[in-house]
Amino acid sequence: MFARKSLFRSSALLVCVLLAGFGVASAIEVRVTAPALERTLQRQVFNQPDAEGKLNRHYLRGSSTKGCSVYVDDPHVTFADDRLVVKVKTHAKLGFGKACFGISVSTDSEVSFIPEAEGESVGFRDARIDHLSDNKELNLLLEPFLSKKLPQEMKINAADQLRQVISTSSQTTGYTLTLDDMKIHSMQVNNGALVVDFDGTLSVK
Repeated sequence: MFARKSLFRSSALLVCVLLAGFGVASAIEVRVTAPALERTLQRQVFNQPDAEGKLNRHYLRGSSTKGCSVYVDDPHVTFADDRLVVKVKTHAKLGFGKACFGISVSTDSEVSFIPEAEGESVGFRDARIDHLSDNKELNLLLEPFLSKKLPQEMKINAADQLRQVISTSSQTTGYTLTLDDMKIHSMQVNNGALVVDFDGTLSVK
């Protein structure tokens, strides 16, 4: 679940602050690293099986059991200026017949986004495709995946994830923690991390 959950595991620091004597949390800053976002992508998007059953692909056409198919794998996340950059590898067998007589294509693609706060959610906007393949047929599949599906699937409801993290607090700490409200105010790329600033209120019983 979290890679999405691990994305806000830093919020355990928030719990420690509260247990140290603060009843209300405000102006909390969480720094999300590129590897954490990669794990999110792998869990949420690249979760279809290869021929050996390992969950590491996302099929744009076909499946691991079909001769002709197009899939992306190996997501790599970095930061550049104020943008989050995602690079993926694309593999295609384009042709006909059960054995897919035709051509095989492998290429790298790259897209970048600007992080955007959406209430309780971490979102991404302004998709910019920086690199595609040289194959027009393949690009017809790649463009909507990179510019639309990828940012939609990367969107995370941070409040829901934090509630899941603290849901077992009574067993682990002896305190029952409840997230009453949360609002993300801003997100920005800073020093190789996605910095999320939010306000929230936790009740401790």
